[in-house]
Amino acid sequence: MKTIASCVQEIIMSSPFLEEGLSREIINFSALAKDLNEPISKMLRKPVKDGAIMMALRRFQQPLNIENKNRLQKVFNQLGDITVRSNLSDFTFQNSKTLIESHSKILDRISANHQIFYAFTRGMFESNIIISTTEKESILQIFEKETQIGLQDKLSAISIYLPNGNSKVVGLYYQIFKRLAWENITLYEVVSTTNEFTVVVEDYLVDKAFSVIKDLKI
Repeated sequence: MKTIASCVQEIIMSSPFLEEGLSREIINFSALAKDLNEPISKMLRKPVKDGAIMMALRRFQQPLNIENKNRLQKVFNQLGDITVRSNLSDFTFQNSKTLIESHSKILDRISANHQIFYAFTRGMFESNIIISTTEKESILQIFEKETQIGLQDKLSAISIYLPNGNSKVVGLYYQIFKRLAWENITLYEVVSTTNEFTVVVEDYLVDKAFSVIKDLKI
């Protein structure tokens, strides 16, 4: 059964801007309660009072899990090196029986050159390759028999080295995404391993994105 509190939580959790504003204490509760009155009344199918919404907002702002909040801050304080790689291209190919064979050929070509950025992800129906633009012609040649769905140049990757145990911390990636969204930064791709997290953005956003990620470490 829906309540005012559950409606407030649902609305705020679907908007990183609202949640960030509340956490920074820069949103007026009274004004926000009036703004949320109509959607919450529709969700509950009955009129609600602004005062009840304000009370739910204040309760929502209280930390639900102090221990996890502290663990999040500890992870951010222990962030390792942040590296930026520019001059990247992103290829999208339709999955096929021969795609892995083409993938192995490009790996053979670049395996000895550690200066080349390369990331490969495979989904259910398509696969992505992010690679230094210097290898663009090689990709086009090696994958010429594959079905190319997309190609984007002028990209940059920002990689963050995370401390061990980061996978046990609830909301880690969400906090990163939220802060990037707050600054109106669009992510072109996201790639991660156990202790490394990489966001790919268009070149014109790289300085702004780097600043946001750097400021995660307080």
